[in-house]
Amino acid sequence: MKVPSSFAARFRKFGLLFAAAQAPWTCWAEVEGAPDFNREVRPILSRYCFKCHGPDDKSRKGELRLDSREEAMRPAKSGARALVPGDLKASELLARILTHESDEVMPPPSTKTQLTPEQKSVLLRWVSRGAPYAPHWAFVPPKQSTLPEGKEENPIDRFVRARLRREGIAPSPAADRYTLLRRVSYDLTGLPPSAEEAERFAKDPSPGAYAEAVDRLLASPAYGERWARKWLDLARYADTNGYEKDRPRSIWPYRDWVIGALNADMPFDQFTIEQIAGDMLPNASPSQVIATGFHRNTMLNEEGGIDPLEFRFHALTDRVATTGKTWLGLTTGCAQCHTHKFDPITHQEYFQMLAFFNNADEPEYLVKPPDYEQQRQKTEAAIVQKTDALASRFKPSGSPDSAAAPAKETSSERPVDKAFQRWVEKERTQAKHWTVLRPSSLKSTLPFLTVLEDHSVLASGDQGKANTYTLTYPTQAKAIRAIRLDALPDERLPGGGPGLAYYEGPKGDFALTDFKVSVGGKVQRFSGASHSFAAKNMSAAAAIDDNLQSGWGTNGGQGKAHSAIFLLAEPIEGPGALEIQLHFERHYSAALGRFRISVTEDDGEIVARNLSLETDRLLLVSEAERGPEQKQALFREFLLKTPELEAERGEIERLQKSLKAMPTTLVMSERPAKFPRPTFLHNRGEFLQPGVQVQPGVFSFLNPLPAAGKPDRLSFARWLVSRENPLTARVTVNRSWSAFFGRGLVKTVDDFGYQGESPTHPELLDWLAVDFMEKGWSMKKLHRLIVTSETYRQSSAWKVGPDGSTPVDPQNLLLSRGPRVRLEAEMIRDGILQVAGLLHPKLGGPSVYPPQPNGVTETAYGGAKWNVSQGADRYRRSLYTFSKRTAPFAMFTTFDAPVGDVCIAQREVSDTPLQALTLLNDVTIVEATQSVGRRMAQAPGSVEARIEQLFRSCFSRPPAPEEAASLLGFFERQKQRAESRELDAAALAGEGQGDLNERAAWTALARALFNLDEAVTKS
Repeated sequence: MKVPSSFAARFRKFGLLFAAAQAPWTCWAEVEGAPDFNREVRPILSRYCFKCHGPDDKSRKGELRLDSREEAMRPAKSGARALVPGDLKASELLARILTHESDEVMPPPSTKTQLTPEQKSVLLRWVSRGAPYAPHWAFVPPKQSTLPEGKEENPIDRFVRARLRREGIAPSPAADRYTLLRRVSYDLTGLPPSAEEAERFAKDPSPGAYAEAVDRLLASPAYGERWARKWLDLARYADTNGYEKDRPRSIWPYRDWVIGALNADMPFDQFTIEQIAGDMLPNASPSQVIATGFHRNTMLNEEGGIDPLEFRFHALTDRVATTGKTWLGLTTGCAQCHTHKFDPITHQEYFQMLAFFNNADEPEYLVKPPDYEQQRQKTEAAIVQKTDALASRFKPSGSPDSAAAPAKETSSERPVDKAFQRWVEKERTQAKHWTVLRPSSLKSTLPFLTVLEDHSVLASGDQGKANTYTLTYPTQAKAIRAIRLDALPDERLPGGGPGLAYYEGPKGDFALTDFKVSVGGKVQRFSGASHSFAAKNMSAAAAIDDNLQSGWGTNGGQGKAHSAIFLLAEPIEGPGALEIQLHFERHYSAALGRFRISVTEDDGEIVARNLSLETDRLLLVSEAERGPEQKQALFREFLLKTPELEAERGEIERLQKSLKAMPTTLVMSERPAKFPRPTFLHNRGEFLQPGVQVQPGVFSFLNPLPAAGKPDRLSFARWLVSRENPLTARVTVNRSWSAFFGRGLVKTVDDFGYQGESPTHPELLDWLAVDFMEKGWSMKKLHRLIVTSETYRQSSAWKVGPDGSTPVDPQNLLLSRGPRVRLEAEMIRDGILQVAGLLHPKLGGPSVYPPQPNGVTETAYGGAKWNVSQGADRYRRSLYTFSKRTAPFAMFTTFDAPVGDVCIAQREVSDTPLQALTLLNDVTIVEATQSVGRRMAQAPGSVEARIEQLFRSCFSRPPAPEEAASLLGFFERQKQRAESRELDAAALAGEGQGDLNERAAWTALARALFNLDEAVTKS
């Protein structure tokens, strides 16, 4: 092949380099085969080349693409080719990496990076052997290879020991039994074993003792709590909305669902499907709906000036990034603004994935207990009974509270009946014949409107700062004189309705700023308006004043029905059709959630009253024609409305509130098919730059969606956990491995793409991934397999070579020793509380507020107070601690816990002086040490025996003789120090039991033990 003259000229510039290196190249070509593309070549190209010469065609430089062999071999306009397989001199890639010319060399000097001689040699050998490409290892479905030969029973050990033998490294001996039980207890439950459990296990020589201990830990409710914390890091769980105001939210039922699912060992594929699309499953159960809270953990912006649709878009991009990291191990978020610089994810495919989530609405869901219907019927019966009983407690206005029991009079002579008759006569004069209209057409700027059986309209879905409903109502009325708007409650609405306000404004509020009625295109005039209830500075009249800054709202009356009546200046002659337009505008989204329109032809005074349409109908029925049930219904309405019984209605109102006093959680709900939400490709990922419309779809380099069925969120969830998906099982297994060993088989647990690291044990990773799927996606089986391996049970002691100084496998990449890692923040606190005898085992429920330093939350918006929980809630497991995004729990932040703003696949681990100070001075730690001080001062036995008992509780092992002697000396010194000064008994916890000086010494000893490295380390 003829080399272009430009190439020849360039090579002459560094001909000496070629001459000097030609022999070695020949040697490599003859002796060594092609380097492994995935393990050796692609990492170099990905790190140094793909940013400018990768998949993104918009930012690609020099018309050169290196992530595709076909593209790399294609001649440029100049005739140059980046790769000419087997021809070193004709390959432009090699010319660029070998030249010393600053304007020619790659990577450019501006990047401040350069290839090492070893990396250059890899590329030279690769080109000389034909420049073969290979599919990225992570994008090829895993296959189980044959187990390596060996005597080991656990498949993990077969792979690990075979690799160690190839490297000439001996495995470490098994960890001692005390260490092993403490390690596996923390790993499986997040809690240390008791001193008694550790001693019993250490002295049990039976072969099955360890397996029995593992099974016991796996069956413990604490297992779900420990592993739920790992999952909630991915789910970016928090108890507040984030952003500026960061108000509280109720989503703890989702957290409890995760705990329950893990304890029940729900198969991971089902665990995935329910969280992504549980609401779309046939006959979805409440539990499956609650599971969709996974993607409702996104932050919500409640600032008054924002566009809610913009921040809904940001929530969607967060869901794509979180899904990519959690299940695919890919940095999908990089493709939001452009085609991914490294991985083969196009800009369009990013928005195709976003489309799966875009068609979901985001309601608040009532979490009804299993016996809800039974309790509801019981409560409603009690309300009826107590309402009927109000008659016997009636006291006419002006009568003394101490009035005697009602006199024995005939029914017609009772004061309550006389008052009832007066009430009926008064209300009957104001009652009108209302005809409920059913809309024939509905239009809305954003929320979609649905007509219900009672002809009311339910709004749901998106809403903006300004929303307009336009409805057409056919009517047979001959002369309409007034129009009635009923704002109705509904448990599907925020706060029970009647409004849709949720994120920024008062939950369940609305603001009707303009009410218009047109007939044949002509706008009708109003002469006045009235309402049954209105929030401060709002009125029905303000909805017809042509001022969009005023209007009618019912904040303060959430969960109840309210009405507004609009009087027409001139009757509307009919029959015909009314076009009614309702406009809602506020500094927050405040559209009406459920409403109904009625009209009347009656004349006379027409005013809104706190009575329902049904009550008006009953009032208009003559007394002679009213049946017993109608009379009783009217009588009950009177008892609930008359001012004479206001004080007596308290118990009834309490029962009515109890029907609504249920926890709520945030869920996903797929929009009806007739109200699809379109998805667009957004230029540069900008909300304000929508482009072409796209349909739901998955990444083309992975397995396709099943041909059958609709491409929706449910089919996407099933695609994630299909056997053909090459990533999900690998990513999940690797993340669990990382939790046990502190490092994944793939170090980059959140990046299995081109920029991620290659697996240290690829065959083992694939074997585990396939086994995980074949054994029913069982997390407990996977975890049992890992912790029962000899690899996991090795001593974590540092290893050095024969010279006594050179470390062997320093990063433990070959797994030649057991794991030694810092405990997570929650484990540190929970372990100390358990040692102190304070940890309360209650499972689930609303988040709690354990003590922490004053002022942590006061710097956040609004200066929220941290009202410390009392009783058992003060010492619940850390999983249940209230998580405020803008003011996270201080101790957890100190020990690297996430704050819940983004998906975290693996926590950072730092080592700072503040951590030691926290273990000395944190409120909870101080209380724990005081609890230990009280207990140890009152415990029987010698000081030496009690020191050993405390040491065993802290570290699950007996102290060495030198440790015991050191601790005894420390204790004696602390006691002497206490005796040398006057102690304030009130400064010590307890009621003066035991010797104060001794208690102070025990407290100091506990404080010192909790601060040791061993107390916060799993070894």
